[in-house]
Amino acid sequence: MVEVTDRATISIEVFSDVVCPWCFIGKRRLAKALGTLADDPEFDADVEVVYRPFQLDPRAPLDRADPVLEVYARKFGGPDQAATIVARTTAMAAAEGIEFHMDRAVRANTADAHRLLNWTLQHAGRDKQAEVKEALMTAYFCDGENVADHDVLVRRAEACGLDGGAVRTMLSEEAGLEDLEVGLQRAADLDVTAVPTYVVNGRWSIPGAQDPDTFVTALRRLATKLRDAS
Repeated sequence: MVEVTDRATISIEVFSDVVCPWCFIGKRRLAKALGTLADDPEFDADVEVVYRPFQLDPRAPLDRADPVLEVYARKFGGPDQAATIVARTTAMAAAEGIEFHMDRAVRANTADAHRLLNWTLQHAGRDKQAEVKEALMTAYFCDGENVADHDVLVRRAEACGLDGGAVRTMLSEEAGLEDLEVGLQRAADLDVTAVPTYVVNGRWSIPGAQDPDTFVTALRRLATKLRDAS
């Protein structure tokens, strides 16, 4: 006879942008935390992760991509300040196994990247969405690709096993714009003003790219709370 146990479900909505360095770092750290919990026999909850849209620069041009070092210099007070920020995030990324090449990165509008991510969630599920998210961040931070370019989005989607023709059609028809607006409004409704922000079970927020131990501790406590309340 098979013993049936009721496991709690913990949902994590990750509000992030594909051009946010801390979002990429935070993604890797959360993955480490979930790997630790998966190996813990006392952790009796299922964790479901979905990625929600947030645009760091919604007014970025749709038809132009600018070198990110120039964008940072304008935003943070000059080339020296930009170089300091890039050096810091590059070192932090390296600690998570990510090789940033910010000298080749180009900042572009991320609306279509978010449309692709939401389309992937709807048509292929959470795990595939996470895979595409990783691919788009790699395209931007590591390979210097324009994540607003439909050819780039289609190629990265195909590399993740998605139907490139369906993706191109979706992008060309501007499908998913309403869903994008709904997602961005949800971020506003939850008072998400910086990313990454992790909203757990629609109620609790964990701000910033926390280290794996912080995620593990928070999720263990919540699993215990949910079990005791059942």
